[in-house]
Amino acid sequence: MPLSHPRRSALSEQVIATLRTQIASGEWPVGSRIPTEPELVEQLGVARNTVREAVRALAHNGLLDIRQGSGTYVVATSELAGVMHRRFADADPGHIAELRSTLEASAARLAARRRTEKDLKQLDTLLLRREEAWESGEAESFVTADTTFHLAVVAASHNDVLTALYADLSEVLRDWLRDDVGQELTPRTHMDHSRLLDAIRAGDAATAAEEAAAYPFVCRPGRVSPPSGG
Repeated sequence: MPLSHPRRSALSEQVIATLRTQIASGEWPVGSRIPTEPELVEQLGVARNTVREAVRALAHNGLLDIRQGSGTYVVATSELAGVMHRRFADADPGHIAELRSTLEASAARLAARRRTEKDLKQLDTLLLRREEAWESGEAESFVTADTTFHLAVVAASHNDVLTALYADLSEVLRDWLRDDVGQELTPRTHMDHSRLLDAIRAGDAATAAEEAAAYPFVCRPGRVSPPSGG
């Protein structure tokens, strides 16, 4: 239904909130192109200038990227995620790998202790989807499936702060994985995650943490060395 028409500033904020919800809910996934300006005008029932103002505000906040001649694309799911993406876009890949290892090892340890049957069913589904994406040979599909699986592992920790932090960093981690995997999936970059899920299912916190910590350092041998003593 078209939005109501309060005073202009309030209407702009309402449109911004509506677009932000579309992004945060996953209806417009990261990497996707949002509807065109005329389409948004029709969907929301507001003036073109109001839509333009809202899109520019979200671009300024780091959620959208306006690409002349191509369209407007989702680049982050929240303002903080946008800030994180910009802040760490040029970070040392080895440091990103170490960050991912640290966060995921902690999350996997907690997940082994706290996971529910619902979590395990979700992880089973996402692991299968990840393997199917690998078999398809499509690198971008695999990156998305792998990222989704790891986010579900973190969510199974049932630590809301850790989960939110990981989600805000997910695009940084996704960019790192995309670069590490490369344009073509090859046997040497395949990572078997079944042992991680088995450890979480068995409640084996130490093995779950060990498995999760190792993954960032085996994607492409020789690029990054695992932390000593880890």
